[in-house]
Amino acid sequence: MSQLQAQTIPREKFLLIATNLLHQAFLASSRTDAKNIFKELCKGASLGLTTVEMEDNSTVRFDVALDSSEYRGKINFGAFRASLKLLVANLARELNEKKEIKVFEAEHDNNVVVFGVSAATQEEGETNVMVLAADPGSAQAVVLLRLMYLDYRQFVEQAGEEVPA
Repeated sequence: MSQLQAQTIPREKFLLIATNLLHQAFLASSRTDAKNIFKELCKGASLGLTTVEMEDNSTVRFDVALDSSEYRGKINFGAFRASLKLLVANLARELNEKKEIKVFEAEHDNNVVVFGVSAATQEEGETNVMVLAADPGSAQAVVLLRLMYLDYRQFVEQAGEEVPA
């Protein structure tokens, strides 16, 4: 049995890989394929996207999962795709402009990080905010990319605006 070795990928490189994988899986693939992945994610599954070979010839598998527990309204593929398209565009812009992207540790596990780039969309009068989180996994050479919807009201509160109930 081979021993796992921790790899450190520079944040920008990691986000570039993640952004490209999400783009390939959901935006560049056929609508049918992307919709099938979305349906599985809605069931709570995490799905393998690809395996990436690192510079030292080790491999890391990238999986994707969806946390839509904070989604306001009824989530559907069109709304999910609109959120993801904006998130990928925002991540790409931040990377192209070489901006420092904030990273937040998840409350439940400090190995899980949430990237400080968001995508706010409106669907049927409801505002939703999607972000990307990553869980490097401690026991396997697997990185879980978690697409998460956050309560949009926390962003409004931070801006000092009144929040509708």
